Amino acid sequence: MAATTPSEAWQMLVEGNKRFVAGAPQHPHQDTALREKLADGQRPRVALFGCSDSRLAAEIIFDLGLGDAFVIRNAGQVASASAIGSIEYAVGVLEVPLILVLGHDNCGAVRAAIDSQAADAPELTPHITELIEPIVPAVRRVARARRDEALDVASIDASEVGREHLRDTITDLLTGSELISRKVVDGSLGIVGANYRLHEGTAVPDVLIGLS
Repeated sequence: MAATTPSEAWQMLVEGNKRFVAGAPQHPHQDTALREKLADGQRPRVALFGCSDSRLAAEIIFDLGLGDAFVIRNAGQVASASAIGSIEYAVGVLEVPLILVLGHDNCGAVRAAIDSQAADAPELTPHITELIEPIVPAVRRVARARRDEALDVASIDASEVGREHLRDTITDLLTGSELISRKVVDGSLGIVGANYRLHEGTAVPDVLIGLS
């Protein structure tokens, strides 16, 4: 797929999401001729970093096809070293003009991070603990904002935590990757943080960086 600007790449996603929500997807770029052409190389228009949740299938949500998106997913869209490295590949080698960080409501990783702060929280496996650790600061900030010093996990709004964590993830990408931050500064890369609403099927932008 041809390279484009950050704003054009985002508009492509917006239009695809509208078709998905309306129940009128076009299923573009899925023909055999393109499949064969792409065997020689790829030029996606977006790096999409989202949660592994089975309901967050990026190509379906944004009505995309082969070669359109370079997709990286892990539970809770946590900016791990492997995730950042994969995004750097998309930015530095494939020259995508846009990174979309996609969170969603009712996220299991966010819920696990909240529940882990309870006094009687059950012990988690080391790998799950390591995965949700970057989400815990968002949990604590939301609790402090509500003056919940006791950290009553039942009263913490998971949607608020999810939004805070989404912003933290974008900050982690910018501070954790000189390549990503440099591309944003020089105007060749934009970043959008959006939250996907499971019931409506809409991807609602929360953070927009480097888009005109």
